[in-house]
Amino acid sequence: MSQEIIFLLFLLLLGVFGKNDSIVISVIILLVIRFSGLGNNIFPVLDKQGIKVGIIIITVAVLTPIATGQISLLDMYHSLMSSYGLIALFAGILVAIFGAYGVQLLDQSPQVTISLVVGTILGVVFLKGVPVGPLIGAGIAMSIIRILELVNILNKS
Repeated sequence: MSQEIIFLLFLLLLGVFGKNDSIVISVIILLVIRFSGLGNNIFPVLDKQGIKVGIIIITVAVLTPIATGQISLLDMYHSLMSSYGLIALFAGILVAIFGAYGVQLLDQSPQVTISLVVGTILGVVFLKGVPVGPLIGAGIAMSIIRILELVNILNKS
């Protein structure tokens, strides 16, 4: 059995024991693709476009209440004028910046993906988190790296 399959089965077990459907379904999909022989065609597309498609799906889900009329323009206005709304607006801006930094770090240092994925899985399985962490985690990591480089605590490498 290959290392990839062993690692995926380990992740499947973590997902099952952690009762996290997202991890379980994702691993099962990857195993089906792998064992069906379609991996050579599908994995490169997922590797290149998976994050983009995932972001589109999440964005559609978040915007659906606007499309269905559950959230009106007046609701949006009141939200933006409230203290919670302003905090959420600021958090949204930060998340967008961290996401952009995350893409940059993953492009520059793809080897950090393993640590980010393991950290995300641990957060999902043991802390009941949501698996959107790798991109934002990479962005936070890149921000910390830049700060540490600025104060000469970390050498650029």
